[in-house]
Amino acid sequence: MGSTNLDLSINLLKEYSIDMITKCENTLKLSMESILEKDRKKAKKVREKDYEINKLREIIRDESIELIALRQPLAKDLRYIHSISIIANELERIGDYAVNIANETLAEDELINEVNGIYDIYIICKEMIEKLKIAIETENVDLCHEIAKKDDLIDELYKKVRTECVKTMNERQDVINQGIQVLFIARHLERIGDHITNICEKIIYVAQGEVVSIG
Repeated sequence: MGSTNLDLSINLLKEYSIDMITKCENTLKLSMESILEKDRKKAKKVREKDYEINKLREIIRDESIELIALRQPLAKDLRYIHSISIIANELERIGDYAVNIANETLAEDELINEVNGIYDIYIICKEMIEKLKIAIETENVDLCHEIAKKDDLIDELYKKVRTECVKTMNERQDVINQGIQVLFIARHLERIGDHITNICEKIIYVAQGEVVSIG
C-alpha cells in the first residue's frame, strides 16, 4: 500500500510539472505577443501568469520535501522526486524571463528591424518547450538530446541578432535605446534555451541515473 501511495504521489508531481511547463509555454507566448503588438494589457497578464508558475513551484517543492522526509524513497523514486524539485526551479526561471520580456513592452520606442531575429529565437524556444512536455512524461532520453541540440541553434541566432543590433546602433544613434531593448529580449530568450537544456539533463538523470552535460 505504501509503495502504491508513493507512486500516486510521484505521478501527481509529474502532473504538476507538466502543468507548470504548459503555463511557461503560454506565458512566454503571451510575453512575445505583448512585445510584437505593443500590448500593455498582455504584458500585465504575463505577471499574473507568472504568479501561477511560482505557486506551482512552491507546491512541488513542499510536496517533494514531504515525500523524501516521510516516505524515504529509494533509487529511481528518490532521483525523480529530487529532480522534479530542481526542474520546477528551472521552470520558475523561465517564467521570470517571460516577465522580463513583457516588461520591455512598457518602453515607448518601437523596436528596430532585428525584432525578426528575436521572433525566430522564440519559435525555437516554443518548439523546445512543447517537446519538453513529452520528454518529461515519457522520460525519453533520445528526445531530451534532440531538444537540447536546438539550444545550439538558439545560440547562433542570438549571436547573429547581437551582431546586427550593434551594427545598427553604430550606424544610427537614434535607435540605441531600441537596440538595447532588442538585445535584452534576445538574451532572455537565449537563457530560456539554457534552462530547457538543464531540464533535459535532469530528465536523463531520472531515466538513467547518470549525470550528463549536454549544454
